[in-house]
Amino acid sequence: MSDRYAPVPEDRFVFGLWTVGNPGRDTWGGATRPVIAPDEIVRRLGDLGAHGVCFHDNDLIPFDATPADREAILGRFRKALTETGLRVTMATTNLAFHPAFKDGSFTANDPAVRRFAIAKSLRAIDLGAEVGASTYVFWGGREGAEIHASKPVGPALDRYREAIDFLADYVVDRGYGMRFAIEPKPNEPRGDLFLPTVGHALHFIETLARPEMVGVNPEVAHETMAGLNFVHAVGQALWANKLFHIDLNSQRIGRYDQDYRFGQEDIKELLFLVKLLEESGYDGPLHFDSHALRAESAEGVWDFARGSMRTYLILREKATRLAADPRYIALCAEAQVPELSLPTVPEGFSGEAVTRLLEEHHDPDALAARVVANERLDQLVTEHLLGTA
Repeated sequence: MSDRYAPVPEDRFVFGLWTVGNPGRDTWGGATRPVIAPDEIVRRLGDLGAHGVCFHDNDLIPFDATPADREAILGRFRKALTETGLRVTMATTNLAFHPAFKDGSFTANDPAVRRFAIAKSLRAIDLGAEVGASTYVFWGGREGAEIHASKPVGPALDRYREAIDFLADYVVDRGYGMRFAIEPKPNEPRGDLFLPTVGHALHFIETLARPEMVGVNPEVAHETMAGLNFVHAVGQALWANKLFHIDLNSQRIGRYDQDYRFGQEDIKELLFLVKLLEESGYDGPLHFDSHALRAESAEGVWDFARGSMRTYLILREKATRLAADPRYIALCAEAQVPELSLPTVPEGFSGEAVTRLLEEHHDPDALAARVVANERLDQLVTEHLLGTA
């Protein structure tokens, strides 16, 4: 019997080489399972029904690789892509790991470090273009500070913008057709990171020379670390037409970046995230930026990958059933949800509109006494999740 929760490439599920390739190393201990070669990752993901793969430059090509090493690795990677039909949906640059970036990359105080970071990004963009990546993500993992005196915010953001503008011009000049996506995060590894939330990133984008080609890549864990509502963050990105990519995982509020398997925490929020993505018409990659638990074996990595995709498909089914449930529709109507889409002043501003508004009679006590049915609405959602509705 077929499994309706078995993924197919059309589901657009993607994993980074660094996600399933994570060997279980953390701050407090070394690897707990062997490293997996990029071409083997591609083949195993193909077996699981994934759509694509993405990578940092050094996930695929080691930092110290020779030109001959580069071509050999790239050849094996391309061969695996051809054999499996997987696509490279996104590429990015590792501007965090090497000690040269200890004080930042695009926002390092030293101009030589900033030039090195831009040059490294240029080469990485070329690599992404070679394998067909259509989106390029920038995560400023070292763009921040631990002490106020070391990094004035204004000049740092000037340098951040300068780098993105330069790289955007390069992409246009080369005719690559790529879009950029900025990935916000509030902290870690730096004490405080620049562009810490989706809202910060959206404003920053509007200051760029080519704002039309730059969007956001929000991550569940990153907004949750700051105690924010990820569904709201994604909703605002969609509202701004700036959701170019998305990172799916799970996270507990107030903890370090845990990168848990999608669905491991806060299943109700993830239900509404899936509902939002599916109903919005978002058709980009669904990237699982997470890791198998450190205690897992080599084979457990693929249980993690399989489970991530399966959970999304289960939540997609539940979201569809919820939206079609007559009780849900009725309770949403009772809560006046459809009325939120109606203009408040449909005729727009005019002197007459002001007069009409001021002449209207409103009974504040009656407005306060209206029934919103939120308890019953949320209980119905909970029962759908628990399988009793």
